[in-house]
Amino acid sequence: MNDRPNYITPAGLRALRERYDQLFAIERPKLVETISWAAGNGDRSENGDYIYGRKKLREIDRELGFLSRRMKAAKVIDPAAQADRDRVWFGATVTLVDEDDKERIVTLIGEDEADAGQGRISWRSPFARALKGAAVGDMRSVQLPAGPKEWEVLAISYPPAG
Repeated sequence: MNDRPNYITPAGLRALRERYDQLFAIERPKLVETISWAAGNGDRSENGDYIYGRKKLREIDRELGFLSRRMKAAKVIDPAAQADRDRVWFGATVTLVDEDDKERIVTLIGEDEADAGQGRISWRSPFARALKGAAVGDMRSVQLPAGPKEWEVLAISYPPAG
């Protein structure tokens, strides 16, 4: 794949592990059972349960392999342990305002946890890269498909230290 570390929050790694366990311990064994049953029903070339089951099993095995590689490459970073809380780093939740006084709140997290609709953006995204190291009051220009846009950092927060 690549040799860049896969930074992830503890919650993100937990979610990957839960998905892996769900597939490996529950979904895959059920599917194998269905395939075995379907295989026992005679002609496999026209057996929909068998054909679909095998296809679905390949998809699950591919996802298990992907999840396994992502977890192996994971470097867990706990945002609550961030020492420099005055600047934007991995795990920061940042409140921004644009030229039109529209506020936006984003959290910089790992690629496997990103959900732009929820304001959870990959720390490798162009938007996050523009924000890294910023302090409250700093202006950052982000190149968007519609052109550059200026954002001011209004607030930076991290989860409370454990």
